[in-house]
Amino acid sequence: MQDAIEDRIDIDATPAAVWKLVSEPGWWINDGTYREHLIEERDGMVIVTDPGHGVFPLVIADSDEPRYIAFRWLERDGAVRADGPGTLTEFWLDERPGGVTLRVRESGFASLDKPEADLLAHLADNTSGWRQELDVARRHVEANA
Repeated sequence: MQDAIEDRIDIDATPAAVWKLVSEPGWWINDGTYREHLIEERDGMVIVTDPGHGVFPLVIADSDEPRYIAFRWLERDGAVRADGPGTLTEFWLDERPGGVTLRVRESGFASLDKPEADLLAHLADNTSGWRQELDVARRHVEANA
């Protein structure tokens, strides 16, 4: 079973401008257009509340500004703990002439406690979702650079 999704997009902006977006927990939770979220820190987690999609607990797993940041998504069903199951979403910012290549990798699907059919649906949804969210990142950053 596939355990990771990887994708990339070129953004014509500075690393600082791209970093401003990708270092924001939950920026990718939307319906195809960037929107701000309520972001709270609680019990070692970052709780992102989206007006349309609900509450998402995350942990900032690692950060190396302005080149790399990783968030662990935590399962929303049942008790949520900072060390609970979830996937790891990593962003890399690679400088290139005229801008940045933003890369994303979400991994750890096999560790989720879900039936295989549900995991395959989750992978399919997130694969198309990351393509959409990378487009959101490009449009948002380029419009605000």
